Amino acid sequence: MNSYRIPTPGITVFDPPAYQCRRAREPLTPDGNLDKAFWKDAPWTADFRDIEGEGKGAPRLRTRAKMLWDDRALYVGAELSGGEIWGTVTKRDAVIFTDNDFELFIDPDSDTHVYAEFEMNVLNTVWDLLLTKPYRDNGRAITGFDIKGIETAVKVDGEINNPLADNRSWSAEIVIPYESIRECGGFEGDTPRAGNFWRMNFSRVQWLVDIEAGKYRKRLNPATGKPFPEDNWVWAPTGLVNIHYPELWGFVFFCAGDENYAIPAAETLKWKLRQVYYRMHAAFDETGVFPPSLPGAEGVTIRSGEFGFTASVPAPDGSRIVIYTDGRVERR
Repeated sequence: MNSYRIPTPGITVFDPPAYQCRRAREPLTPDGNLDKAFWKDAPWTADFRDIEGEGKGAPRLRTRAKMLWDDRALYVGAELSGGEIWGTVTKRDAVIFTDNDFELFIDPDSDTHVYAEFEMNVLNTVWDLLLTKPYRDNGRAITGFDIKGIETAVKVDGEINNPLADNRSWSAEIVIPYESIRECGGFEGDTPRAGNFWRMNFSRVQWLVDIEAGKYRKRLNPATGKPFPEDNWVWAPTGLVNIHYPELWGFVFFCAGDENYAIPAAETLKWKLRQVYYRMHAAFDETGVFPPSLPGAEGVTIRSGEFGFTASVPAPDGSRIVIYTDGRVERR
């Protein structure tokens, strides 16, 4: 087994956001415009926060999203305020976040493994990929993965790459058919059912820029000569500058009507096991072995050996929830 230090997130209380996703009344033909009848039943998420949490203060620009669903697809709309509207990446599946971008992440079965990532910039250039598991757990990014049938559109309130224009915001619409997302697990059939949920997160990357000779330029740090680090604003903070902590993403519940769903008790138990996972890896990094027990982990059954560990707790339905060395969670 390859062990390495897994940073513990700064989020210590399990309180991810939850979104009640209503059914769409009609299919969406995306044009980037969020001010139309299609979206009238969709509430906004809370404004995005800094990825590191409240200690970093409020983002300087507002970002929020909304969602609807039907038997064909999940529909996502995003609003990104601010006048710094620019883009350079035009090749699909290039690294989009070298530009300002909007990103989304989907883990349908809440096991933190095999999840989809999607990024787009204001030029409507997209990058979709599949993560076998988080990078911290030696995960691989499969860039050949495509979300089949995905549709995207952008609307700009201003002009792209013209800092002298009256720039106000840009918005995006994304249609995500279920076909490819089924590859991530968690489906009982061809489409989600009312009461099902996906673990999801949204992120906005925003670079500091200056205007030089009528163009946007990334602001350079005089000490290094390199651009300052980008801002990362998200729906569900992870407590560190790393979005790939799926255990801390938000919950998107598929609703048949106006009902509201609460986060299941089993998800809180998963978080209890996740604390064991963090601590077991920290102990291995210090001693070179996985300990057979942990103080304060009462009620958790730990089995450890030379090459790894499992930790489990009983679930309310009589099954057991298990976490493995590589962070995957399952119920058995």
